[in-house]
Amino acid sequence: MAKIAFILLCHKDPDAIIKQAERLTAAGDYMAIHFDASAKPEFFQEIKTALAENPNVAFARKRIKCGWGEWSLVQATLNAVEAAVDAFPRATHFYMLSGDCMAIKSAQYAHDFLDERDIDYIESFDYFESDWIKTGMKEDRLIYRHFFNERNHKALFYASMNLQKKLGIERKIPHDIQVQIGSQWWCLRRRTIEWILKFTKKRRDVMQFFRTTWIPDETFFQTLVRHLIPEAEIDTRTLTFLMFSDYGMPVTFYDDHYDLLLSQDFLFARKISPEAKDLKSRLGKLYAAEDVEFKISNEGRSLFKFLSGRGRIGRRFATRFWETEATLGRERELMIIVCKKWHVAKRLIEAIRQVSNVPTIEYLFNEEDTYLPDLGGIQSSLGKRTRHRRALVRMLFDYYDSDRLIVCMDPGNLDLLQDFCGDRSVTKLLEIECLFTDEYLTGHAKRVGLAGEQTPKDTLERLLPTIRNDMTFESDRIRDEDFENHLRIREAGDVDENATALSRFLSISNDKALEIASTDHLYAD
Repeated sequence: MAKIAFILLCHKDPDAIIKQAERLTAAGDYMAIHFDASAKPEFFQEIKTALAENPNVAFARKRIKCGWGEWSLVQATLNAVEAAVDAFPRATHFYMLSGDCMAIKSAQYAHDFLDERDIDYIESFDYFESDWIKTGMKEDRLIYRHFFNERNHKALFYASMNLQKKLGIERKIPHDIQVQIGSQWWCLRRRTIEWILKFTKKRRDVMQFFRTTWIPDETFFQTLVRHLIPEAEIDTRTLTFLMFSDYGMPVTFYDDHYDLLLSQDFLFARKISPEAKDLKSRLGKLYAAEDVEFKISNEGRSLFKFLSGRGRIGRRFATRFWETEATLGRERELMIIVCKKWHVAKRLIEAIRQVSNVPTIEYLFNEEDTYLPDLGGIQSSLGKRTRHRRALVRMLFDYYDSDRLIVCMDPGNLDLLQDFCGDRSVTKLLEIECLFTDEYLTGHAKRVGLAGEQTPKDTLERLLPTIRNDMTFESDRIRDEDFENHLRIREAGDVDENATALSRFLSISNDKALEIASTDHLYAD
């Protein structure tokens, strides 16, 4: 059975560290602690005294002062790993933790999970080819030597790097090493750890290289594991659930996140708020529990993105100059069908095709695989279509040799609607108001990743009103814009009234509009 040696780097909150060590070792696992040498010495003494009689706890023999982004974090980890390897010969896995982490599964579940596959769990992506680094320095982290901490000595950090650039002092990456990058929260097998420790003693050139790279805790272990271990024995993921806000800050979990955390396909979570006393208590008891059944839905990240986005309405990128200056053409008529239920709009489009020869395009700004003619590459991705939206639609008018065009859009695309309705062309909107049953909303939540098949019923019951309100809010925002030529048909409305709106929207006879409005199962889910 798996036995885990937890590698804990910490620098504060001795009471929480003591409780964490007692909780994890009570289940038969181990812990090696490195307590930052720059932290208060009385804190470290408190921890050592409290855990002195615990045979499953070890301390790094050498404590060092740690700084974010520095080699010191990797060296502290290596010091704790060496202590764990020596103190716990029965440990099969070594799991990197911080003081802000807590288990979100039972020890029984964690051990069974690790026993299932003989592999290492570590994020390990190609440093140069992947997009793991979203902003900031990339190549400069490696090819220049970094002797100062960017956070503590910003002026010296950049002065040193700029001087190296000016003098052309670049260094090469060790020839047989392909640098990888990923999260520092890994879980590695004993054999892998032992091979890494041997490698650090043998390859001084690689060690010297990483000592002066910037943020090496995201590259050192990630690179060595990929160098030493066959690809088939690496699962490129972390077993610690963590999320980041759109400001790049770690998301903090509180008391009401208990059910959400348990349903994620991870063993631990970071960061748990110090104030979340009830959450800590419940998770602490959970680790020691037996025969607990976990229903994994794994919707955490998509659900957070959805809910946090509700409060960020209006954050839009500025319009490109070629979009504000371009026009679709005064004589052209763009007809936009707006509907949250995409399948309903597509049925309506199909019915329109039967009675009209106006070119129709489905959700071209929402679905990557929407059929579009080859327009020289501008149609190749959703990003390109959105950035060059007026140019794209203008080219569609030209391609179909028509002054009339029908397209479908999601009501969430308010910025697109504003742009097109502000053009000198004639723009008409037809909004389809659908009814949203709980069954439909549940299916929608699963389709977009807000819920899974195993999401608890009470979680869904709390989520559905938010989704329903969100859809209503999108429709209200469109109405608030008071667009000219804004028409509506309603699922709950009268067929004749809907036909009148369709007649005005399409500029067709009332008989043809009535034929479209009477389409069988138009609104069926």
